[in-house]
Amino acid sequence: MHLKALRSMGARIRDAQHGFIFCETDKLQGTDIMLDYPSVGATENIMLAAVFSEGVTQIRNAAKEPEIVDLQSFLNALGVNVVGAGTHLIRIEGCKKKLRDVEHKIIPDRIVAGTYMVAAAMTGGEVLLRNVIPEHLVSIMYNLREAGCQIRTNGDWVHIQGPERLNSIDMVRTLPYPGFPTDMQPQTVAMLSIARGTSIVVETVFENRYKHVEEMLRMGANIKLEGRIAIIKGVNKLAGAEIYARDLRGGAALVLAGLAAEGTTIVHGVKHIDRGYEKIEDRLRHLGAKISRVD
Repeated sequence: MHLKALRSMGARIRDAQHGFIFCETDKLQGTDIMLDYPSVGATENIMLAAVFSEGVTQIRNAAKEPEIVDLQSFLNALGVNVVGAGTHLIRIEGCKKKLRDVEHKIIPDRIVAGTYMVAAAMTGGEVLLRNVIPEHLVSIMYNLREAGCQIRTNGDWVHIQGPERLNSIDMVRTLPYPGFPTDMQPQTVAMLSIARGTSIVVETVFENRYKHVEEMLRMGANIKLEGRIAIIKGVNKLAGAEIYARDLRGGAALVLAGLAAEGTTIVHGVKHIDRGYEKIEDRLRHLGAKISRVD
């Protein structure tokens, strides 16, 4: 999607083999861009390309995720003129001057926070998360409360208490922000696999986002896939198994499943998990999990 937009700005793009894309340009020209879908990656890439473009670039149907707002704050601190992040229309003026040196503190990772919240939910545990922005976690907290968790927030912290047995959720549908994030779908599937009753998860953002399901079936989960829909019948217990992480969030979901399973679980492909979590095993061990990394 963003390649089409970059071409409209004057970039010459050719696809190479093995997943590489080559881009070149003499100069980029600001333009009016209408995204077919409010993609975070497309919005971010166009914003960055527009920084040194000539004239003004407008992104319509832009992604509204908090990370887009944070990128705008960073670019403005550098001396770029960007407005509209968090709405459907973002406007970037090409910057002709040298960018300033700045120190920028990135926002807390809402997906990492949500993952640890699901860990508490699946194990009936109690966790206090500090340095979070509760407003960014509203859709995640909504589903966790529906599953039976008790959640309190105040300022920059969230406290969650998991129930003895999770409730099923009639329908979870992934959507662009402020809807339920697709990056929390695998963790939620893992959670609902041990909930009481039947849940339905609909993945509307990404195709092929159920790579973790095959591994969870090996742990005893009862999940049926029909295209982008997962029908999950909760089981009393998952069983430990030797399983393989195929991607980042799916790998995190398998770690959570292992926490709630009987017996020992070995998760291969930890390199995927490391892309989005800093020493996840240390954080979980600090919370009382029996978990270690095997070299």
